[in-house]
Amino acid sequence: MGIDYETLRLLSPVLVTATALGIGGWIFNNWLRMRHGYPLENSWGKAIYPKDDAEAHARVQLLTQENAQLRAEIGSIKDRLASVERIVTDQGYDVARQIEGLREARVGTWNEVTQ
Repeated sequence: MGIDYETLRLLSPVLVTATALGIGGWIFNNWLRMRHGYPLENSWGKAIYPKDDAEAHARVQLLTQENAQLRAEIGSIKDRLASVERIVTDQGYDVARQIEGLREARVGTWNEVTQ
């Protein structure tokens, strides 16, 4: 009525392989969860990692402040860039450039006449 030793000997590699695959899958799953920031859970479903502590909250607060400062700085840079673009594409700047081009052309022709 019991399992004979020959059947157990034949099934042992299958059982060992299935156990190894199960443990390997569990380790891989936990590694993926940690890598992408999901908390690990114990057998009761309670998060065990990452733990909430004052240092983590302080770090998040500092990063939030730095993020706000950087966004403000980017906003001011965008405003200055818009001003520079407006100056460069302004008609007056183009007229000044054309006048300088005419002066250079006149000086170039004057040099040709004097030579």
